[in-house]
Amino acid sequence: MVSERIKDLRERDGYSQTALSKKLGLTRSSINAWETGISVPSTQYLVELSRLFKVSTDYILGMDTSESLLIGNLTIEQKNILSALVEQFERYNKFTQAMDMDPASDTEETLELMKEFKRTKASE
Repeated sequence: MVSERIKDLRERDGYSQTALSKKLGLTRSSINAWETGISVPSTQYLVELSRLFKVSTDYILGMDTSESLLIGNLTIEQKNILSALVEQFERYNKFTQAMDMDPASDTEETLELMKEFKRTKASE
């Protein structure tokens, strides 16, 4: 699990094994050993990886499946905008999941989501 997370994060951020090794002051073979499961990073390097990739150490270790976003340097207004955007994504995801359901199984919540989506689209 740790090996997969490190590789996925490295690739997500566009680092080669060599580039990541230079960033951390290690050899490329050390990074390769982490990614193949031959060894695991020390606590020091787990912390450095979490800072570099902006995820928690728990995420790298596979103990937490959620990802986080560091927003400490944003203004209140920017945080509010992000919060509203996340809410819209959640509504959209619920709506699209509901649309995949059998129409005969429409629940009151599904109908309400459809109405909300129509209101949102109408106000755009």
